[in-house]
Amino acid sequence: MKVLKFGGTTFGSAEKIKKVVALIQKENNNFIVVSAFEGTTNTLIEIADCLYKKNPGEANAIVDRLEKKYSELVSELYSTPEYKTMADELLEKYFSAIRSFTKDLFTGFEEKAILAQGELISSSLMYLLLKEQQVNIALIPALDFMRTDKNSEPDPVYIKEKLHRQLERYPNADIYITQGYICRNAYGEIDNLERGGSDFTASLIGAAIHAEEIQIWTDRDGMQNIDPRFVEHTFSIRQLQFEEAAELAYFGARILHPTCILPARMNNIPVRLLNTLNPEAQGTLISGQMEKGKIKSVAAKDGIISIKIKSGRMLLAYGFLRKVFEIFEYYQTPIDMIATSEVAVSVTIDQTKHLEKILDDLKKYGTVSIDRNMTIICVVGDLDWDNLGFESKAVQALKDVRVRMISYGGSNYNISFLIQTEDKQQALQALSNHLF
Repeated sequence: MKVLKFGGTTFGSAEKIKKVVALIQKENNNFIVVSAFEGTTNTLIEIADCLYKKNPGEANAIVDRLEKKYSELVSELYSTPEYKTMADELLEKYFSAIRSFTKDLFTGFEEKAILAQGELISSSLMYLLLKEQQVNIALIPALDFMRTDKNSEPDPVYIKEKLHRQLERYPNADIYITQGYICRNAYGEIDNLERGGSDFTASLIGAAIHAEEIQIWTDRDGMQNIDPRFVEHTFSIRQLQFEEAAELAYFGARILHPTCILPARMNNIPVRLLNTLNPEAQGTLISGQMEKGKIKSVAAKDGIISIKIKSGRMLLAYGFLRKVFEIFEYYQTPIDMIATSEVAVSVTIDQTKHLEKILDDLKKYGTVSIDRNMTIICVVGDLDWDNLGFESKAVQALKDVRVRMISYGGSNYNISFLIQTEDKQQALQALSNHLF
């Protein structure tokens, strides 16, 4: 069995949705994971924001506009009166549920329940659409098997057990469909796997059922060697090793969510990135195979803040670095890059929620300075000892760009540069010219 995940952009119009339906019908014995239709999650966030601000009138106005948009979509999607009526009834049920949140005091705990409606609507409409096409399909509710533990991490044992119980209820189904992104937490409350969580859902399902392959369908021909929004003449990467793909996803390659890689890698399940608008394209295959001696791609991650802690008195003292890192751990703020010298240590972060508190705590150990509006440029490929000159090629390409930090040697797959965001396009173009 294969797992096929379809992202929100693949559901951008009735025409696109019908193409997805045609793709699903090509092959039986697949498990389909769907995101909310394009733009829906952002609209639901707007509704929740209005309720936070105690503005139910504006929230209801947004709900009305969203419902009208879906009603128009239903009129284009279904060809029989019977299924149009069923789809309209489904919309009435889900939008009544959304409106119910506007009638009572909104505490904020309901936000994730509101956001879940996007995937519940999309999966139900896709289920009906495929039923109308005479597909033998079963709808498996993600809220019945997808769960996180008390640390907000997926619970793979629970997921596998509950999912197999659900599958046993429909032994004769040709196709299974479920919602991406949404789950329950350890306390049974509706929760989610955060942005990009549908990729994570697909990978977790793939691991639970020992899938033959996980396919991530978007509106692009796989992963590009460099961001085409900033550089011309890019190309699709045909093959990536799991760690290479994880590095690219973490450092800004938006086609794939970083969390998607781990369950697939742990179970050695290939991940294929494909394009619904060009389904015959080869796309990108992610597997355990490594292409030796190749530079594969360049990714860029914006919104980075660099923090330098300078302390001639404390830096070389036993336990200094531990104390610094414990501050970031306490505030649950991950560090991307690290550089040390005799008198200072520099780190980068991309989460600013607790920034001021972190800075205050760091000042106990030395002089603290920060640089904002920074970007990490990550060059990915084979950095094995035998691949001589990998790092010199990347450094030479950036000879005319101001580089604040360099991280090299942390893995066998990347070298990273910290630059000012205003120099990002120049850096990407230079790397493209020099490396590709």
